[in-house]
Amino acid sequence: MEQRSFGGEGVRLYLGRLALGHRDTHHLPPHRQPRRNRPPDPQHGAAPRHPHHDPLHRPGRLLPACRVLAARALLGAAAGYLDGDRIISLAKKHGIQALHPGYGFLSENSAFAEKCEREGIVFVGPPAKAMADMGDKARSKEIMTAAGVPCVPGYHGSQQGEAELLAHARDVRFPVLLKSVKGGGGKGMRIVMTEEEFPRQLQSARAEARASFGEGGEVMLVEKYIVRPRHVECAEETPKVLEESPAPDLDDVTRLDLWDKARLAASAVGYVGAGTVEFILDKDTGEFYFMEMNTRLQVEHPVSEMVTGTDLVEWQFRVAAGEKLPLTQDEIVERIKEHGAAIEARIYAENPDKGFMPDSGKLIHLSTPATSEDIRIDAGFVEGDTVSEAYDGMIAKLIVRGKDRETAIRKMEVALRDYEVVGLSTNIEFLKRLCREEAFIQGDVETGFIDKWRESLFKPTKYPDEVFIQAALATLTSSFADEGPHGQVLGFEAAPPTSQRQLAFKLITSNEDQKEEIVRVSVSRVGNRLYNVEVLRDDGQTEPARYDNVVCDAAAAPSKSRLTTFFPNQRVESTVVVSRDAASPMRTRLAVFQHGTKSEMQLLPATWLEKALGTKESAASVVAPMPCKILKNEVEVGQEVKKGTPLVVIESMKMETVIRSPQDGVIKKLAHKEGDICKAGTVLVLFEEAPVAEETA
Repeated sequence: MEQRSFGGEGVRLYLGRLALGHRDTHHLPPHRQPRRNRPPDPQHGAAPRHPHHDPLHRPGRLLPACRVLAARALLGAAAGYLDGDRIISLAKKHGIQALHPGYGFLSENSAFAEKCEREGIVFVGPPAKAMADMGDKARSKEIMTAAGVPCVPGYHGSQQGEAELLAHARDVRFPVLLKSVKGGGGKGMRIVMTEEEFPRQLQSARAEARASFGEGGEVMLVEKYIVRPRHVECAEETPKVLEESPAPDLDDVTRLDLWDKARLAASAVGYVGAGTVEFILDKDTGEFYFMEMNTRLQVEHPVSEMVTGTDLVEWQFRVAAGEKLPLTQDEIVERIKEHGAAIEARIYAENPDKGFMPDSGKLIHLSTPATSEDIRIDAGFVEGDTVSEAYDGMIAKLIVRGKDRETAIRKMEVALRDYEVVGLSTNIEFLKRLCREEAFIQGDVETGFIDKWRESLFKPTKYPDEVFIQAALATLTSSFADEGPHGQVLGFEAAPPTSQRQLAFKLITSNEDQKEEIVRVSVSRVGNRLYNVEVLRDDGQTEPARYDNVVCDAAAAPSKSRLTTFFPNQRVESTVVVSRDAASPMRTRLAVFQHGTKSEMQLLPATWLEKALGTKESAASVVAPMPCKILKNEVEVGQEVKKGTPLVVIESMKMETVIRSPQDGVIKKLAHKEGDICKAGTVLVLFEEAPVAEETA
């Protein structure tokens, strides 16, 4: 049995006796063939047998193909994947000889690795001591400094009082970076620009670190914040939005020096297996500093695989079996020259327009790009699955390869245009804009890239009339629209051949600079699949734009329509997905995928129906954007606030998020107290409604 999964946290598989042979490998190039299909490598020779289990012959990508058992099925509990003792007990019960921890919490749990060693189970990862040394951020900095690996200036000691840490921050000089000694993935990390904000940021970082890493997570490091940094991980450029290899605009001397320091860092702790050494590069000085070592396979490891033509998971198993590395460093360098450049995009359930706020929900519609030798998708969800707020919101990873960086960027943007997701917010549209940003194309990247180019990356989108016409045609031709609320006929089925229908759509956007436009579309059917259409937009125009003799071929279903429409000057193909608003089930939402762009809108009901159903939206409230826990109310009843003022701090997906005021106003009511659990759409804050001005004669 073979299970393919990725991502998330916890043990993903159990391995028994690995007599592999279920994978068809004859189509692979010689260097990817199983050892049984090619002659011995004279350079590396035979590998010694591991004392605990038979040699690992050839695992398939990500997971091997023999006695692989889904951890979740074995554990039978949502939290079971973190129960190390139970995992080991089940492994012994089922005669399992080796455990691969994926790349979640257990993959960097030295106590779990040590227990595996004691029980005679091979932990597919580094030695427990190396993991412990590198897992403690303060301890790792001490080891690296002693080994001659340059570290960021800062304080890594035991004095943890607020006043003491502030004093060390003053010594380092602001801005500084606060981060947990157990940190990772950006959790428990805060940039502190001024002394005045230090106490608040320290409290926030500690709370998030405790929630993410448990006891001891609140212990903080204080380091100098590099204002124009680049985050470089062993040939992986990592702003954690896009990752790429090789790192752009990096000279060969610096690159080779980074690789040497990475090997020195690994040697200093007696490291064995896959790991990632992270450095931060100061763009102003050209100097780089050790940040940390992740003692596991990184989420972004596919970019390294794509440019080296290797399978790093396979290498993990070979090392665990006692074999030598299949390639030398010089051979790897040559591979990189041959394979070009690779980029990975993390497809996240989040809303970039709201500060990358996490989202959750059911994947109502999911369509992905076609894969090939140069396009790879590692996916954790399929259509119909629910992305829970309890876990990391990564839906998938999209990895592309090109002959050079520019080609890889173009391939990435084209692939993203084929990605369609409905049911929750994602970062896909943002990633497309990022791939079109000239500074990114030119390789002018740094960790603060998004803030630097925010105006360009988040500028409002102008949607053409054809988007709303396609939405109207899909609505009127689908079986979904045949019958409206209370038996109203909305579509054309029961109407005379020359009937006319009028629909209104409200553009849905989270971009504060994007106008919430209402577009009215009038559709007249003048023949079989032939329509005249008028579009009136509330942008100051007094006369509608008219489109005559529009021909529409629609493959309509209750919730999805695929339309090919011939306008006077162009042919437009669209996918339109219809869903019900989670917060207001009587309201209809439409997502239109057209020309590689997604737009979302609400089909507005008749005014009388809106009033009768009580669905009129209140502008005087702020609601929970996702299921969450209330950490703190930042305002009080009666307080006057300005737009952007912090109102409530919530926790979702183990991340803190600050909900800010969308308007100027006065707080009327705080609906929830600290510790309350809220569903998405729950009202959190009510404002005093502005008095309606009396009409004057």
